[in-house]
Order: sequence, then C-alpha cells, then structure tokens
Amino acid sequence: MLVAFSALASLLLIAVFILKEGVPFFFKYGLGHFLFGLTWDPQAGQFGIYPMIVASLWVTLGAMAIGAPLGIAGAIFLNEFVPRSVLRVVKPTIELLAGIPSVVYGFLGVMVLAPFIRAHLGGPGLSILAASVILGIMVLPTVISISTDAIGAVPNSYREGALALGATRWQSVTLVTVKAARSGIIASIILAMGRALGETMAVIMVVGNAVKVPHSALDSARTLTANIALEMGYATGLHREALFATGVVLFVVIMLLNAMATSAIKAGGRRA
Repeated sequence: MLVAFSALASLLLIAVFILKEGVPFFFKYGLGHFLFGLTWDPQAGQFGIYPMIVASLWVTLGAMAIGAPLGIAGAIFLNEFVPRSVLRVVKPTIELLAGIPSVVYGFLGVMVLAPFIRAHLGGPGLSILAASVILGIMVLPTVISISTDAIGAVPNSYREGALALGATRWQSVTLVTVKAARSGIIASIILAMGRALGETMAVIMVVGNAVKVPHSALDSARTLTANIALEMGYATGLHREALFATGVVLFVVIMLLNAMATSAIKAGGRRA
C-alpha cells in the first residue's frame, strides 16, 4: 500500500508543480493569445504556440496512420493465424522494441530515413513525415501488446459460433472477434496517441524544428515537446513560464487521452 500510494503521490507532486509554474502565465499573457498566437519569439515577448500545436497534431496523427493499422493487423495475425508457441516467442520480442532508447530511433531517422525522403520525395528530409514514420514504429509495441490481449480475451465460443453458422475463418475474425475486442483495440490506439504526443528526443532529431505552421508532410516543424526540451535550458522569467504553460497543455491533453482509454476499456468490460 505504501509503494502504491508513493507512486500516486509522485504523480500528484508532478501535476501540482507543473500547474503552479504554468497556470499563472495564462493570466499574465492570455490563454487565447497563447494557444492561437502564430509567433513564438521569446526575445520580443511573443509566445504563440499554435504552429507547434498544429505540428504536434500532424505528427501524432501521421504516426497513428502508420502504427495503428500495422499494430492491429499484427495483433490479429498473432492471435488468430499462428500457433500459440509462436505467439509466446514473438509477442515478448515485439515488446522489446519499447525498451530501445528513443535516441536510437532518432539516429536511424537522421541517417537513413531523412536522406531517403529528401532524395525521393523532396523537401529538407527532416520533416513531419520522417517524425511520423519514426513514431509509428515506436508506438507499435503499445498497439500490438494491448490489442493482442484484447483479442485473446474474446471467448472461443464466439469464434466457434461464427464458424458453426457457416462463416469463413476470415469472416469470423473480422465480423466477430475484432468487433468483440473493439474497446481494447480503441484503448490501445488512444494510449499510443499519448505515447506519440509525449515523445521528445526522437522527434527533435527528425522533425526539423522550424517554428512555423506546416502545410505539407514534407515541411519541417516543431512540436510542443521539442520546444520545451530545446529552450528550457536557457529560459528565464516569462519565457520559462511560457514553457511550463506548454507543459500544462500537454499534461491536460495526455490526461484526457488516458481517461478516454480507461473509459473504453471499462465500457468493453461491461459489454462482455
């Protein structure tokens, strides 16, 4: 109980500290100017994070467009089309991807992916597309692991009933099993979105870090997390408060995503 509450207390202290440092900035500068301002120039006292919000959304949605279909397809394949012995080996191996430091992914993006994009698609190479591909790979363990557990929890009677009614193997998987596991799959996608939104180091290395509203996946941009990491080391005064306020925005968004994932899991449990 002591260990459990110590973890909860740590989270509470982090939340209190971020809110204490960041919320006063909203009253000084104005929430609307902060969220929808187009210019980030601390030297001139301008702290608009709208370009970084747009860039974060582009990168996160791009990562999910890559990682979610691959992850769900991998989970279906591991649960429904391979022997249990293969699943017991492959699933832990995929989960090991989560243990690889993000700087390694970023290095591969800089050395391999960015030059490939620059040579074959145009643009500077370091771009939203490069960040989306890297993050799409990084969220695969989250999507596959949770989706595999959700699909594996579907009772075999569902599959047997579908087959007994004349459904093919593929029809029983897509029309019965996946639908029954839908809440868990949705939860995996939402949690992966939080993982992608909060990633910092790999994104800094491959996204280009240009503070502007992106108009193409080949444009360089700067995400909210990258902005905090790049500037916190030398920020003072109002600039420092603005970075903490950016952290408050990220904190609120990720908490909302986690709450949505928890609600999806609970809803699936009640239906089951």
